Amino acid sequence: MSKLEIRSPLPGTFYRKPSPDAPMFKTDGDSVSAGETVGLIEVMKTFHEIPAGIDGKNISFLIDDAEPIMAGQVIAEVEV
Repeated sequence: MSKLEIRSPLPGTFYRKPSPDAPMFKTDGDSVSAGETVGLIEVMKTFHEIPAGIDGKNISFLIDDAEPIMAGQVIAEVEV
């Protein structure tokens, strides 16, 4: 099996949950479909949903919740 990367389209702060008291969109080991949201990026108080963009399984996040992220940085890897 090969792995594909989900990369950040924007610089900002990456969030794995829609709000501080909500569960994470996806956790390590989950399956994903292309249209599913895997996180949010906050840029100047505006939140942008980040879709998986690919169908796969066993997602593995390389960045933690509420961490700064750069454009092009790998957010997660997914087995396809």
